[in-house]
Amino acid sequence: MNKLKFTKDEGSEFYKELNERVEKYFAEKKIRKTGNKVMIFKIVLYFSLDILFYGLMITSTTAIGFYTFYLLMGLSVLLTAFNISHDAAHGVAVKSKFWNKLLFSISFNLQGNNAYVWGKNHNESHHLYTNVEGSDIDVLNNPLFRMTEKQELKWFHRYQYIYASFLYLLYSINWFFFRETLMLFNYSSRTIKIEIPKNEVFKLVVYKLLYIGYMIVLPIYLLPFGWTTVLLAFLLNHFMVSLLFVGVLGVSHLSDYVEHPVPDKDNKLNMSWPKLQMCTSVDYDADSTFFNWTLGGFNAHALHHLLPNVCHVHYLEILPIFRELAKKHGLTYMEMPYRKSLASHFRFLKGMGTHQIFKPIPFER
Repeated sequence: MNKLKFTKDEGSEFYKELNERVEKYFAEKKIRKTGNKVMIFKIVLYFSLDILFYGLMITSTTAIGFYTFYLLMGLSVLLTAFNISHDAAHGVAVKSKFWNKLLFSISFNLQGNNAYVWGKNHNESHHLYTNVEGSDIDVLNNPLFRMTEKQELKWFHRYQYIYASFLYLLYSINWFFFRETLMLFNYSSRTIKIEIPKNEVFKLVVYKLLYIGYMIVLPIYLLPFGWTTVLLAFLLNHFMVSLLFVGVLGVSHLSDYVEHPVPDKDNKLNMSWPKLQMCTSVDYDADSTFFNWTLGGFNAHALHHLLPNVCHVHYLEILPIFRELAKKHGLTYMEMPYRKSLASHFRFLKGMGTHQIFKPIPFER
């Protein structure tokens, strides 16, 4: 991973004042930046729903009931990841470091994915160097997609905006079966290769086997529906999770409004870190109570990137401060309805697939 240096600009003063105002807000309210009673309720709620739907699924007496509860469980587990895993990874779901670590490990590993790999690279790569190829691990190096100008433009990329939706169905399956497994052999579909400690390799294998056990083997063994019914439910669940996951996160950093900054030969960017976050992130319906509750604040992505030490349950209250200061310091805050961000995502795919050089369009409210 290429470590980058930044340049001081208007984003530096914006970030300084933002932190001062946010600190003042929490001091005046006499509350912590971590989760509050609402967050505790959400933790109990989502974990309870995970257990409830799994219990109903594993005791189903009809195929319709089995499919229904299997998919509801998958949805609940995804919402658990959005609302609990993510904040716990940043150490802000609750006050206790121990409980944050435990919540993150349980909620992530039990999905069959490795908490260490995702957490380390999310915090030390994606958050630091958002959208910078060779530094942000979330920048894809997949031959089927062209996501940056440095990547070779091939004839079939002109159709990527069409076939993307079909390939997005496989996102979760790919993550579980291939993405982390290939990392064990020092290969990745990302622009960065990583090494996994031996103890995490062991946990990665164990939790994937455990996941297959309770999601496939146990239902086949306990229920009378046969292995084809169970495997179909497994696939449908991953298709659903994949579309929702990509639909929530893909539009934030893959848009024809955002930039993919390129550092100079000395690995220096011509902008500050706060400005990088503002020009590489799109927020949609950031002040929506519904999205804040269901997506865990993922729809307020620029806000989260700049204030990862604040739990998402506080976003709606500090959002006016964020907007005010961005305007004061002359920074563009790309905020829009979800439908507009989704359209922008597919315009980006089409543009990157047809033009060698594809520059972001100016954002206008």
